[in-house]
Amino acid sequence: MRIETERLRLRPWQDRDLAPFALINADPDVRRFYYPSVLTTAETADVIAECDAHLEKHGFAFMALERKADAALIGGLGLSIAGEEISGGPHVEIGWILGSPYWRNGYALEAADACLRHAWAALGLTEVIGYTSRVNHPSRALMEKLGMKRDPAEEFDDVTVPEGNALRPHVLYRARPPG
Repeated sequence: MRIETERLRLRPWQDRDLAPFALINADPDVRRFYYPSVLTTAETADVIAECDAHLEKHGFAFMALERKADAALIGGLGLSIAGEEISGGPHVEIGWILGSPYWRNGYALEAADACLRHAWAALGLTEVIGYTSRVNHPSRALMEKLGMKRDPAEEFDDVTVPEGNALRPHVLYRARPPG
C-alpha cells in the first residue's frame, strides 16, 4: 500500500524510520492523549513490527508518513483492524500521530483524506471508524473536518486505561464513502 498526495507519501516502514519515529513516540506533548504516554525505542520498534505484520496480512496498515520535499518522516498514519473494544466489529479504523514540528500544516488532514479515498476506491470499504479519548480535541476536530460523524450513544470507556484517568472515556466517529 502506497498513497501519495501533493506534499506527502504514505508508505511501508523502513529501517531508517525507527529513530525519528521513536523520537515522536518519546515526546510527552505528542503522546499526551495516548495511554501509555511515551514509548521507548524498543516499544516503537514493536509498533512498527505490528504494522508490518498487519500490512502483510491485510494489505493495509498504519504506515510511515513522509514529507516529499525532504523525505522527512513526519509521523504515522493509516488503516488497521480495530480492537475488540468497539462492538459490532470487526471494523477498520483510521489513525494518526505526527511529530509536533509538523503540526498545523494540514499534513494530517491531507494524508487522512487521501487514506479514506483509498479505503473507498481501492479497498472497497463501506465504513471506516476513528476513535480517541474524549479530551483529544485536536484529533476530534480532524475527524470532523474529514466529514466523520459521531453518535454520543456510541461513546465508551477504553478498558486498557485505568479508571479515573481522563483518557479512559472515548468517542467514536464513522466515515462512509461519499454519494
